[in-house]
Amino acid sequence: MKILFVHQNMPGQYRELIKWLVQQGGHEIYFITQRKGIELPGVTSVVYKAHHVPPKGTYGLSRVWEEAAGVGFGAAQAARRLQDDRGFVPDIVVGHVGWGELTFFKQVWPDVPIIGFFEYYYRNHGGPVNFDPEEPASEFSEFLLQARNAVPCANIQTVDLAQCPTRWQQDCFPPGFQDKMYVCHDGIRTDLLSPDPNVSVRLSRYPRPLTRQDEVLTYVARNMERTRGFHKMMRALPHILEARPEARVIMVGGNEVSYGKKSGHPGGLRGEMEAEIGDRLDWSRVHFVGRVPYSAFTQLIQVSRCHVYLSMPFVLSWSLLESMAMQATIVASDVASVREVVRHGETGLLVDFFDHEALAAQVVEVLAHPERHAHLGPNARAHVVSEYDFLTRCLPEHIARINSLVPADKAIPTPPSWG
Repeated sequence: MKILFVHQNMPGQYRELIKWLVQQGGHEIYFITQRKGIELPGVTSVVYKAHHVPPKGTYGLSRVWEEAAGVGFGAAQAARRLQDDRGFVPDIVVGHVGWGELTFFKQVWPDVPIIGFFEYYYRNHGGPVNFDPEEPASEFSEFLLQARNAVPCANIQTVDLAQCPTRWQQDCFPPGFQDKMYVCHDGIRTDLLSPDPNVSVRLSRYPRPLTRQDEVLTYVARNMERTRGFHKMMRALPHILEARPEARVIMVGGNEVSYGKKSGHPGGLRGEMEAEIGDRLDWSRVHFVGRVPYSAFTQLIQVSRCHVYLSMPFVLSWSLLESMAMQATIVASDVASVREVVRHGETGLLVDFFDHEALAAQVVEVLAHPERHAHLGPNARAHVVSEYDFLTRCLPEHIARINSLVPADKAIPTPPSWG
């Protein structure tokens, strides 16, 4: 089959799917992206630039659409060159709609089916906006958010089928989207993720390796920001470290902003929270390690006695499912998007996002009595294997959806192991 993937940050959500397709052989795979300098075996990448970027001061209600239109036209022009210069016409296009890249693909290939990844539909209530009183929305937020939704609204008309990774995310979209949507996660390689009782981790400010016998508390986010509850985590730490004098905290993530407002502090939200906490915390036991390689992330989760996942109601992080696959004992925020995968007392423990004292108390309980919570990790892994495993659960669904849109003679063969 001839398959074209589209994602500005190649490979995006398609990393495992592409690897599998390449391993099967017999497919011609291209990838249109803005990302330079990355090569995937068996994949031909085509780098494009946005055709237009809105200048500073562009009208706020049209800026997102103007930017998406420039991105979409740039991607469409790359697709047209792919056809004119290399004679490539895909049997199917698979891509992320969030930045507008797929918007004009039907103008290039009217008869080529498209599966679009729909990640989030912005709402003034029910998501991160207007959730935390510490981050109040502007009086114009409902207008700005609806203006952002011009991109998914245009693209639901472009695609033949829409993928949404979780039911909560699907429910964020209006009813008019639902008929084209199927819910299936990108998939977690649970076969490559498991607990390791012999794991050890070295830190630059600790004299010996940390092992599973140590009281290690972990927190992971792409960036340490309010949407991912970093401020709540920081406020809980003085209580945790006072109650557990042997505990060590490892904080993974950058100090930028992926979602929400930027902190006004020159040191970002981390600097803001460090100033707020001051000397109430033994900073020698808190290790900010920044963004780490994936192998280091897995070792940190494997050594962790308690892993905290905090989030406002928003897109679920891969790190939560990966941590569950490694049988981590999870303490997470009790919001709808998290409740879809974490059931209190069964696959993890849930606490009120706003109650940092309750968070601290729950973490202290886990650190002090790991034997009382020993069932949570295995249950968490079993749930992720059942519902989110790439090879056995998600891959078959994605392949079936692709095959439903192409002629039978173009269909991707189903491995016998699927039954």
